[in-house]
Order: sequence, then structure tokens, then C-alpha cells
Amino acid sequence: MRKRFGIALVAIMTMIVVAGSASGQTVVKPGFNVFSVDQDVEIGKQSALQVAKQLPMVSDATASRYVSNLGARLAAQAPGAKFPYQFKIVNASDINAFALPGGFIYVNRGLLDKVRSEGELAGVMAHEIAHVALRHPTNQASKAYLAQAGLGILGGLLGGKSESSTGQIIGVVGGFGLNTLFLKFSRSAESQADIVGSQIMAKAGYDPMEMAHFFGYLAQQTGGDPGKIAQFLSDHPAPADREARVRKEATLLAPVHLAAATGNLRMVQNQLRRLPPARTSAQIAQGQPPTTGTSSNAGTGALSIEQPSMQFRVFQQADGVYQVDRPVNWDAYVASRGYGVTFVPRGGYESASNGRQTITHGVIVNHYVPFDGTAGSSFVSPSGSMSGETTLDEATSDLVSNILEANPYLSRVGGSERSQVVAGHPTLSVRLAGRSPGTGTVERVTVVTRQLPDEHVVYMLLIAPEAEYAALAPTFTRMIGSLRSDERATHN
Repeated sequence: MRKRFGIALVAIMTMIVVAGSASGQTVVKPGFNVFSVDQDVEIGKQSALQVAKQLPMVSDATASRYVSNLGARLAAQAPGAKFPYQFKIVNASDINAFALPGGFIYVNRGLLDKVRSEGELAGVMAHEIAHVALRHPTNQASKAYLAQAGLGILGGLLGGKSESSTGQIIGVVGGFGLNTLFLKFSRSAESQADIVGSQIMAKAGYDPMEMAHFFGYLAQQTGGDPGKIAQFLSDHPAPADREARVRKEATLLAPVHLAAATGNLRMVQNQLRRLPPARTSAQIAQGQPPTTGTSSNAGTGALSIEQPSMQFRVFQQADGVYQVDRPVNWDAYVASRGYGVTFVPRGGYESASNGRQTITHGVIVNHYVPFDGTAGSSFVSPSGSMSGETTLDEATSDLVSNILEANPYLSRVGGSERSQVVAGHPTLSVRLAGRSPGTGTVERVTVVTRQLPDEHVVYMLLIAPEAEYAALAPTFTRMIGSLRSDERATHN
């Protein structure tokens, strides 16, 4: 008889159903729970009070508003009960996030520093919101309570489920606050949160694959900063096929209409990097100071984007004007008109609230007609050429003048002009720099020009934050060396 009860108990405790829907997205149903929705909120409030006593929070208004706005946008698409979701930033350098019952979501400062795009941050937050929507925290607590209190509670022994009974139950399973029952979930629960998180992202206007990309990125980075990443991977045990499962779910969803960014992630990141360094969770628990003098990777040569692949793929311009190699993990965005293409790594651009996208890391290749079509010996720059009097010097000077006019925060770095022969062609490079109003970081842009027989030019713009340029220099050098132009191709 006891054995039969055990089998029934397992069936009750695992009553979370994940089923394919013939007409669309996967259906995920919440599992066994002895708590009411109102009790989820009450437990969350009590736990949040304890968390506030144990963990320091970031009080920066700009960063807090950004995270809250992004969270509200995602939470509006969450299934199930309409919990009063709240979002806070923990002043801890660990790359982590966690959720408490009832809609209390916490994002570590270290996570904000590491994400490469708003979509990646949305992926992590949607995953945590899904845990709340599926009531995973109190599902965990319910199973723990059932194991200790016995089967009697299934017959309504909780009575009216008053606040006192809530406290009594939580006392049995370990109390409020940072209860491990609320923070660590099974691989099955993590998979369910991936699925529902993907659905939330798509409805909110984000590509669901950004979630899987970020989790995969962290797994690749464990060798570089294992201490900060290991906690995240420990708290979010990943099924082996996580990326494949999210990709499959994405195919079941309606086409995603990508929405404009909630705010300026790069500006928020730089704002947080100007604060005093954050401690790790372990240092906070032990009352220790931070071990490093900075919370940022600025100046270290580290990359805030995915490391460029060592494998390259040839990009051939449609009219044959040029070809160039690009890392296989960089996307190519071809201009709808003209000859231009932009190569951007994941996380290499920032979307503003007005929908405009600003490149923070990447390479632009295009064709340019100097002086609005004037050619040959009549090349004359009204302000004088920056480096010489050849037609390439004059054309480059005109191009740079137009770039500076369109981007007034940039200025030419004196003495940065370099003439060299690359792949048998005379090439000129000029360095520009300035603090980007979009990201708040010092940006470096190297302009590289190569002349065509009709004295037009093919140019490359190599773009990166000054602090990260050196880390991308080998990739940039490879791309410059791979540039080939077809002198017979027709171009206007």
C-alpha cells in the first residue's frame, strides 16, 4: 500500500505538462502547488524584504528605470496570473539573475555588464519571468512541504490558506528570503522556462534565439572568467539541447515583428561602470571588499561581444565591385541601394528607442564617388588635403570630411594617416575617434581607402570602442588584406 501511495505521489508532484500544440506554440502547464496565487505574492513580498537585508541594490535611477521598463514590456506578455512584477538590480559582479514567487525579479549588475544586446538581456529576464508565471518557486516549495507534511494536505488540510498558514509552511521548508527552493530548479523546469520565455520574447518583439545565444556564449566563456559564470550555470542547469529546443520553439511561433529597443543598453552599461566596483555574492555574504579595482573590462583589451571566429567566409558584392572576407559568426547586412554592406558581430549594434541602430563593433564596406562626381586632376579639397596631393589623398580627404560632418562627435587623430600597399594596391588609412553620444564610450573608427581606375574609391570603416579595438585588430587586419576590387565591374 505504501508503494502505491509513493507512485501516486510522484504522479501528483510531476504534474507539469509540456505538450506540442498542433496549431502553434508548445503548451506548458503549471504543476502541483499547495499555494494560491495570492500566497505566491505574499511569499514573494516577505522574501523580498529578507533579500533587501542581505543583498545591496543598485540605486542608479537610469539603470533601474531601464531594467524596469524592459521587464514590464516582457511581463505584459507573460501567461497565467497577472502578478505585480517588480525588477531590481543587485549590486553584485556575478553574472546571474533570479526570481522569487509572485513576480520579484532580480538582475545582477554583472549580468548587465556582460550582455551584448538588449535581446540577450530580454532573454534572461523572460526566462526568469517564465519561472514566476509557471509558479516554479512555490511548486518546489509545495513538493518539499508535501514530503514533510504527508498526504493529508492533499485533502484540504491547509484550510483557508491564511497568512499564518503560509508562514507556517514556509517555516517548514526553510523560511523566506534567499531560499534555495526558490532559486534552483530542475532541468525540466529550466527547459519549460526556456520554452515559455521564448514565447514571451517573441510576443514582446525580441528574437527568441537571443536567449539561447547568450547561454551558449556564457558556456564558451567559462575558461576566461569561471568564477563569475559558474554560479549562473549552476543556478540555470542547461539541457544539452537547449539551443536546439529554443530554435524549434521559434519555428512554432508566429513571425516575430522586432520592436525598437526599450532604451540605450550601452549607455546604461557605461553608467554602471562608472560606479564603485561591485563585489561578488561570496564577498557580500562574507562582508569582504571587492578584489579588483574596477567593475569594467574597459582598458583590458577584453571584448564585450562574441569573440570573432577564426574561420572566414568570402562576401561577394552583387555587382562584383569588390569582395572581402568576414568572420563566419558576423552577420552581413546588405544595403538596399548602392554597393554597401555592414558586417556586425552579435551584440555589435545598439537600437535606440526611435528605431535607429548604431554600430558599436563592426566593419562597413562601400563604394564612394569623391567630390560629388568630379574626377581626375580636378580633385581639389576646399580645406586642403589631409596628407598629400595624390588623387587617393584627395578622395580620402573628401570622404573623411563627409564622415566627420555626419558624425560631429568624431575628429581626426593627427598624424594617424598611413600609406601602404595591400594586396598590390595603394591603400590609405586614417584614424578617427570621439565619445559616442549613443553609448558614452570613446569610439575608434579607422577609414581605409583603395582607389579604382576611374578614381572612385572602395572604402572600409573599422569600428570598435577604443578599449576593445586592440582585441579586434587581428580580425580587422585580415579583412583589410582580403579586400579585392574588380576594376572591370560597372559602378556609378
